[in-house]
Amino acid sequence: MAIGISAFLESISNREEDSHYTLGYKRFSLLGAILTAVILITGSSLVILENISKLIESQPVDHEGMLWLGVIAIAINLTASLIVRKGQTKNESILSLHFLEDTLGWLAVIVVAIILRYTDWYFLDPLLSLLISAFILSKALPRFWSTLKIFLDAVPEGVDIQQVKSDLEQLDHVTSINQLNLWTMDGLEKNAIVHVCLEHVNHMEVCKEAIRTLLKDCGFQTLPLRWTKTWLLTEPTSAISKNWKLINIMGMIITTIINENRTMLC
Repeated sequence: MAIGISAFLESISNREEDSHYTLGYKRFSLLGAILTAVILITGSSLVILENISKLIESQPVDHEGMLWLGVIAIAINLTASLIVRKGQTKNESILSLHFLEDTLGWLAVIVVAIILRYTDWYFLDPLLSLLISAFILSKALPRFWSTLKIFLDAVPEGVDIQQVKSDLEQLDHVTSINQLNLWTMDGLEKNAIVHVCLEHVNHMEVCKEAIRTLLKDCGFQTLPLRWTKTWLLTEPTSAISKNWKLINIMGMIITTIINENRTMLC
């Protein structure tokens, strides 16, 4: 069920953006990864809790039926894993871990079944289950946390936002960086929004190209840029003073009208 749901969500994530999802459907891939990771973590935890008592008091098992069931299950898992082995998304990575868990589990079943044909070491069944579950849990928890951070729009892994901001501020003609947002939709493509304050509007095109080059070198693809020109006034002229007086008068008139309307409404 988990594999089917994840595969379905992965197919949805490949759709183009539309009027319902203007940023695209890539987050559906993350949703599938989170669901699969939760199932893996829950399942591994339950297996550990269940097999602790079995390790203390080992019980006989049907090793003959286990052998053939394990062979069939491994064949199915290997076939399914070939479909997603080239995947790079978080969802496909978690799916690969799911296939690995199933394959290791059934491989352990086959090994135990063969050993039990000649011995009575029934403790091997819960022991291998514990080892495999602990291994899968150690892999699933970091991937779950990594995927969850992407889902919550954290800064992409491996990116130092303070260093990026410092590099941007050191570019020629850049006065300050008023806004810098870094995130990723699916863990693959990194996106950035930058609000830059320039010394003069004539430097816009030069700075635009420099900023795009810097960010692309850091692995960012989508780069919407906002610009602000810095105005420096030493002494206000008489015209400016008159304009400020006019603005103040207009503000007083608007305030008076609003107050009168409030009084009438009351």
